[in-house]
Amino acid sequence: CHGKRRRFHGLKLEWGFDQFIPLEEFNDASNGYLVDDTCVFGAEVLVKERNKCKGECLSMTKLTSASIYKHVWKIENFSKLEAKRHESEVFIVRDQKWKIQLHPKGIKSGTGSHVSMSLALVDSSTITPGFKIYVHFTLRIRDQVRGKHKEANTSIWFRSSWGWPRFAELSYLNEAGNGFLVNDGCIVEAEVSVLGISKAL
Repeated sequence: CHGKRRRFHGLKLEWGFDQFIPLEEFNDASNGYLVDDTCVFGAEVLVKERNKCKGECLSMTKLTSASIYKHVWKIENFSKLEAKRHESEVFIVRDQKWKIQLHPKGIKSGTGSHVSMSLALVDSSTITPGFKIYVHFTLRIRDQVRGKHKEANTSIWFRSSWGWPRFAELSYLNEAGNGFLVNDGCIVEAEVSVLGISKAL
């Protein structure tokens, strides 16, 4: 008897058997499966119970150079920035509006020893209810002289914003010859790729 309990849901619409009956046994006329080269198929289905179960449908995209969006933000007069959050121009990746957020003198009332930086959605309410997005991104402060950039990256399920409170030491960025500040100008970059979208079922 092949009867077994199986649970059907939005992610599993079919059940079956890869090896239901050996062909030799099926073709043997004495077994009665084939009569005059004709067979009859049937199915008995008993719905035991019907439960609502939660699940997710996930579509993923392979990370390639073509799928990465780069946004460049040039900040003039960096040393004169007020000790508050500054934001880049808005840019669009996969129909969502994004921005870079930067605290040039730390996030604790401007007395910190590090620059903090994060990536943020302009309006997280634009994510369709029941959906989540999986994002790979890199934030970078360019070394304009030696090419030894300061950067960090991560892959996360994105909600509203994510970043690094201690992205880079202020003393390191301000040190002459490191190339992060040229004529008091700083270049910040974000590379963003939306790798997956998950929908709750």
